[in-house]
Amino acid sequence: MMAAERSRSVSIEELPLHLITEIISSGCLSAADLASLEISGRIFREIHDVFPHKFRSMIEFAAFDRCAAHPLFSSLPSNSRSEILDRSDGNWKKVLRFLQALEQSSGAAATSAGKMQIAAGRHHTLLVRGASVYSCGSSLCGVLGHGQDTTQCVSFSRISFPTSLHAVHVSASHNHATFVMQSGEVFTCGDNSSFCCGHGEVGRAIFRPTLVQSMKGRHCVQAATGLSFTVLLTREGEVYTCGTNSHGQLGHGDNVDRPTPTRVEAFMGLGRGVAQIAAGSNYTLALARDGSLFSFGSSANFCVAHGDPRDQLSPRAVHSLRRTGVHVAGVSAADEHAVAVDSAGRVHTWGRGYCGALGHGDEADKVGPTAVAGLGSALAVQVCARKRKTFVVMDDGSVFGFGWLGFGSLGLAGGSDKVLRPRRLDCLRDVHVAQIGTGLYHTVAITTGGRVVGFGDNERAQLGLDRIRACPVPTDIPI
Repeated sequence: MMAAERSRSVSIEELPLHLITEIISSGCLSAADLASLEISGRIFREIHDVFPHKFRSMIEFAAFDRCAAHPLFSSLPSNSRSEILDRSDGNWKKVLRFLQALEQSSGAAATSAGKMQIAAGRHHTLLVRGASVYSCGSSLCGVLGHGQDTTQCVSFSRISFPTSLHAVHVSASHNHATFVMQSGEVFTCGDNSSFCCGHGEVGRAIFRPTLVQSMKGRHCVQAATGLSFTVLLTREGEVYTCGTNSHGQLGHGDNVDRPTPTRVEAFMGLGRGVAQIAAGSNYTLALARDGSLFSFGSSANFCVAHGDPRDQLSPRAVHSLRRTGVHVAGVSAADEHAVAVDSAGRVHTWGRGYCGALGHGDEADKVGPTAVAGLGSALAVQVCARKRKTFVVMDDGSVFGFGWLGFGSLGLAGGSDKVLRPRRLDCLRDVHVAQIGTGLYHTVAITTGGRVVGFGDNERAQLGLDRIRACPVPTDIPI
């Protein structure tokens, strides 16, 4: 028999159009990949009979197809879908970029160095890169997870976990930390005097990440750490809380502390469940999969947004958002104010207005969510708030900031100590920011190129930069 004919390479243009369409609509390509294909390939710029002629190209049709299948987009009413398309200049690739960036804002972001997530605590920072977790800064009560002998890490150091585990989400707050694994398991470490680490009535500090035994069998996907409590979200959309409950921040209808994670029963009749959680100093925000926002806990700073001076002991919907038809897509909970981004890429703030943290041009408090003006034409995809300051990451990779300028952690210069309206961070103009995290006096960002940059206070090495006490401009942080 003759030897088999040597195989030859096949150009993508030789493939059947239905197969090409299936490939580019499969979900393996990002919005940026689709845009590159459209620019570089003749076939992708042409109109074919395999899709409606209202689309400018095959790539536009593939992007539309991906958007239509996206959980957030498919849950929106037709007028909200039209609004996103209008704000994206009628470009379906931009709509897809917006949806994908929103997805990554509360978890790991796609970068050229792999999946990455940043979380800034009070005086420390956590970083997920690939399968590893790193920490730096002050290790008060073991919050860095490196053991009892470590009081500080002057550079990012890898935390030891069992070799089979792969971290997908981390949360850093004041003095405790939570790690969610790909397996759905949850590990915690740090100050446990309030039982916020979830290991039962063990009041001592936890110096290395320890498995939360009571959550075994419940697949967690996200965690949020408050001042002395922890909130966990499962794959099924259930919420579990533990720790201090003095203001009802655990959502169980009482003020009883919980030493182990306990399910918030009020969410059991919520249909598709909860999609995202955020924890402030003594209150909690929970974003339902239908775009409704729920809050519970302390009413002292108006962060629960109900206009009621009494603490909210159980989850309650923020009705002002419902009445105006706002579909919330992401939230951030600071000590004294809160921020949300909606499905049209707009930003809303409420709570205490100290130093302009709400971005409305003054320091007035807002009892309920109020839209922020002055963010330009790009769409907001991530909001990040902490001590009297707020950051907004846009879908084009730019970043806006407003609030307190102390220690340089806002990344802006000014004649006073505050910025009352949103200002673009020119210091980050040369990079495409994928995600940002801010602590008490420091800020760290990751870029789509896989870089980690930080600015602000470094007195306790919370930026992971050895021999530098303060960093007034964004500086690359080695891992």
